[in-house]
Amino acid sequence: MSHLPYLVAGWIMLVGVYGIVTSRDLVHAVVCLSVTQSGTYVLLLAIGYRSGATAPVFSDRSPGGRPVTDPVVQAMALTDIVVGATVTALLLALAVQVARRRGTLDPGELRSLES
Repeated sequence: MSHLPYLVAGWIMLVGVYGIVTSRDLVHAVVCLSVTQSGTYVLLLAIGYRSGATAPVFSDRSPGGRPVTDPVVQAMALTDIVVGATVTALLLALAVQVARRRGTLDPGELRSLES
């Protein structure tokens, strides 16, 4: 079993976290959060991968006991994608509202809660 997918997933997550930490713009931070979440897609798919296996949908077509991949991990990856898109849309909508009300997207200038 190769460790390359796990290293790639970790690298993608680290790049996203580095972008979030060094971000000076809320939109940039949201995009970096999406990059971090895409690392979880790679991680989930690496966990569910089986060498020489087929998709669960085609398991009835291949007699002889060919192994299948885990459908639960695939469903979790799809759920992760949907949740990630929803969170990204919500955070971008909040960034638009912050820009309208406060006039800036710089997190350093948004420290005070006074109007």
